[in-house]
Amino acid sequence: MRNKLCWFGSLYLILIMFLNFLAACTYPTEKVISFPIEITDQLGRVVKLDRIPQRIISLAPSNTEILYALHLEDRLVGVTEYCDYPEVVKDKPQIGGFSTVDIERVVEIQPDLILAANIHKKEVIPQLERLGFTVLALDPKTLDEVLEAINLIGRFTGKTEEAYQLTTEMQDRIKAVTDKTMALPEAQRPRVFYVLWYDPLTTVAPGTRIHDLIVKAGGKNIAGGLSGYPDISLEAVISMNPQVIIADVGHGSGEELNYQYVLTEKRYKDIDARQNNRIYKIDSDLVSRPGPRIIEGLESFTKFIHPELFP
Repeated sequence: MRNKLCWFGSLYLILIMFLNFLAACTYPTEKVISFPIEITDQLGRVVKLDRIPQRIISLAPSNTEILYALHLEDRLVGVTEYCDYPEVVKDKPQIGGFSTVDIERVVEIQPDLILAANIHKKEVIPQLERLGFTVLALDPKTLDEVLEAINLIGRFTGKTEEAYQLTTEMQDRIKAVTDKTMALPEAQRPRVFYVLWYDPLTTVAPGTRIHDLIVKAGGKNIAGGLSGYPDISLEAVISMNPQVIIADVGHGSGEELNYQYVLTEKRYKDIDARQNNRIYKIDSDLVSRPGPRIIEGLESFTKFIHPELFP
């Protein structure tokens, strides 16, 4: 009897070891993408790649930040002069500006993948494709589409697991905000004015990532009836009486001009945001770049708009 029990015990252990072995073998295959691969990018273009790229050029700062977040910096062989985060990226070879790509420099580098943006749609992407380069374009307009962009890059570079982990962490941080803000009634959503630029006075409206941040942070965008990045009159802003004003700072050579404008414009003196000292500034890179740091932008917005919920 004792020998029989030992035999069953041994068989049970062997079975457990075998099942663990199968699990270890099958899990990675769910995460590995087989090449060649075809992916529809965020401009609706079908892009084909024959193998995992080893030489990548980024034509946008946000794309560069995603590559670093996925630990792909060793494959990054070209960036724009505006790619400045993380700091070490400044040592990478440059291929011109965001909208002024040096095509000859790209040809010299010979990348096997180029990550572009919507701004490159009309001229740069067709020109690069005529030269035989593979171009994947990203154009996220919401937080969900930022997560999608990260996963697209992960699939195209063989970094699906890293992309999954990153986007899961980002989703958790988004949920920590929206769990508190999405159920707020209209009366508890402060009127928010975002100053993208002060001259001409420009703001954000539906169809933009920053509008999405305002809504998810529990605010009500005073430009909600417009679209894109519209100009707005000072009189319209005063009549809508924003309770919170957020100024975009660090953008280009403007530094804190937007913030100083809101603080000093005399005609704003009676609006609620000025009366209650609810004027804030935010680093443009945190909200205008559709990369991993946009979650920091969302968290900052929630503290501006609902300090009582996010002390």
